[in-house]
Amino acid sequence: MSPIFLWEYFQETNIIGKKRLKRVEALKLKNNWFSQMNLEISFSSNPIVSKMPVEFVERKGKGHPDTISDRASEELSIALCEYYLSNFGRIYHHNVDKCVLVGGQSDVSFGGGRVTEPIYLLLVGRAAAKIAGNEVPIEKIAQDTTLDWMSRELHALDTKTDIKIATKIRPGSVDLVQNYDLNDNIPLSNDTSFGVWYGPNTDLENVVYNVETELNSKDTKKKYPAIGEDIKVMGVRRHDEINLTIACAMVSRFVKDEAQYSETKDVVLDIAQKVASKFTDLEVKIRVNTADNFAKKLYYLTVTGTSAEHGDDGQVGRGNRANGLITPFRPMTLEATAGKNPINHTGKIYNICASTIISAVLKEHSDLEQTSCYIVSEIGKPINQPQAINVELYSQRTPKLEKDVQSIVEEKIKDLPNLWKTIVKREHSIY
Repeated sequence: MSPIFLWEYFQETNIIGKKRLKRVEALKLKNNWFSQMNLEISFSSNPIVSKMPVEFVERKGKGHPDTISDRASEELSIALCEYYLSNFGRIYHHNVDKCVLVGGQSDVSFGGGRVTEPIYLLLVGRAAAKIAGNEVPIEKIAQDTTLDWMSRELHALDTKTDIKIATKIRPGSVDLVQNYDLNDNIPLSNDTSFGVWYGPNTDLENVVYNVETELNSKDTKKKYPAIGEDIKVMGVRRHDEINLTIACAMVSRFVKDEAQYSETKDVVLDIAQKVASKFTDLEVKIRVNTADNFAKKLYYLTVTGTSAEHGDDGQVGRGNRANGLITPFRPMTLEATAGKNPINHTGKIYNICASTIISAVLKEHSDLEQTSCYIVSEIGKPINQPQAINVELYSQRTPKLEKDVQSIVEEKIKDLPNLWKTIVKREHSIY
């Protein structure tokens, strides 16, 4: 008999003492709390993505204008969190999840070139700007933070001359700020939005992610400075064959002529091939900078290592999803995760929470070929009381599997109020 039925029965018959009654009531309250998660565990018989005849996966590298926009927003959010914590002992309301990058202009040639009109980055959002009579230097925080990470991550970009940074950040609306401040113990959802995650990754997903990561690693840049950070990898699997198309911006001052350009393309191809072989046994074919036309003197040359220098624009939310990939054959959300506050904006924290659920489920049941998690909030409700959760399992139904999943979800949802700590520590990559 469940705790709820026990409670109703004891109420009607009045056959237990007060102490026993309180214990059963506590069980009922606990059961009610769990039921407020509205968990549904479903078992799917749909095709598993890795066994489908076709699959597409994309990743935009750290120098892509969209990824730059995502990172600028997220780094600013973390910097604001750190400032609020350091100066006021808590994180105040903010959402700086709007950012646009306006491409500049450049004059590029083998062996040199220059930026003739700088990149323009505009950070937009809402944030507490005055606390207990103290002004928060949002403009300075944005400038310092952005210039700092850009100087470390974009090795060919001169932050003094090649980019301008501006902010349009205002205080938040009264209703959202008050909703944020209403309950310090269990934050109330800032929005009605949802988060998703899936796992495990397919061979193609692992190949695409890790090829870009290696090409953009510090070691690769140190050894091959001609390879810029604006790298996009598109992967297509047809049955048992993978095709990768890599767009890689080359840094002109490290490429003296057409021959060296060709050699650098071969380096990119070789690195990608070696990485791919670590993550799949499938045949992998790779092409690099397919728009090149040597007869017409067309090359992917840049001064800064990013296409943002000459007309390519960027925007938060148009790039990689929270797992670092763009996967049209998988569940995705169009929510812009970067820049949202980590305390109560469920458009951010529910994606990360879903990832922790999936990781824990796969750790317990490594034989699962595919699983997904979907969580949706309701504005104004405690973040640990989602409107609905669905964990979708591609497996035969078993009592142990259901029990394990329910236990994992309960644990992760109860810990939601603490998730912000790991976000501020950058323990989750979200673009």
